Amino acid sequence: MPPAQAGPPPDAARHLTGLLTPVVESSGYDLEDVTVTRAGRRSLVRVIVDADGGVDLDAVADVSRAISEALDDGDPFAGPYVLEVSSPGVDRPLREPRHWRRATGRLVAVDAGDTPIVGRVLDSDDQGVTLEVDGARRHLPWSGLGAGRVQVEFNRRTEDGASAEHERG
Repeated sequence: MPPAQAGPPPDAARHLTGLLTPVVESSGYDLEDVTVTRAGRRSLVRVIVDADGGVDLDAVADVSRAISEALDDGDPFAGPYVLEVSSPGVDRPLREPRHWRRATGRLVAVDAGDTPIVGRVLDSDDQGVTLEVDGARRHLPWSGLGAGRVQVEFNRRTEDGASAEHERG
């Protein structure tokens, strides 16, 4: 009977987060998430990065090279790995103030206490987020706010009344 293959250590993602945060930040991006899972004989290292204004493919390639060098130099876990670097998708929960700031202008759904709210993000600050809900401005404090979700809109009208052809993801 072949020996059982060991997966990545349980604290591998936490270790990698500590190792990669300064690498990603020195490239001008935020490290949003690191996951490590077993993929056959290799470990799959998924790294999510973001920035104000988004992350384009050239940026992902640059950050990926920097992360790969850090992983090769840091030897975070034994064995071969596959690195996957991407930006967060539209389905990423809005948890941090920077997520809300980056969602300005977007339609979101969020629980404020026990009340589900759907509104457009107008602004965010140190105290919370301001949404337009049914034509009225509502400021919601961070302490009473759950994780928000961007709502995909089709045929959204722009301020000049024209129909937007697509929504960024």
